Amino acid sequence: MAYWLVKSEPFTYSWDQLVKDKQTFWDGVRNYAARNNLKAMKKGDEVLFYHSNEGLEIVGIAKVAKEHYPDPTADDDTWVVVDIKPYKKLQQPVSLAQIKSDKRLADMALVRLGRLSVQPVTEKEWQIIMEMAAQ
Repeated sequence: MAYWLVKSEPFTYSWDQLVKDKQTFWDGVRNYAARNNLKAMKKGDEVLFYHSNEGLEIVGIAKVAKEHYPDPTADDDTWVVVDIKPYKKLQQPVSLAQIKSDKRLADMALVRLGRLSVQPVTEKEWQIIMEMAAQ
């Protein structure tokens, strides 16, 4: 299993909305690196759900429910989506400030590649985040 992080502005699509919807396709990705990360996701992979711009924190864990397929919101087949479903809300959200202050996470994509909307997370980074979230 691999681990990932997706970013969403809570006023656009929040964790609570994902919980309410029970499943959604992750659309609108128009960055090649992020698209390639979507293509690498496998069913069952776990995904950190990060509230960007407002909140700046990881709030929940989703799972990949369906592997990549063409983005229905795109005009061409360059872009893809995956389906994700909520798995569990973090007991304690993990803020960007907490992540940046932990030297063990200095190489995390969230710290190094702040604008990338879909990112890989290493197993070590995942374990540290789970520890911070009291999971």
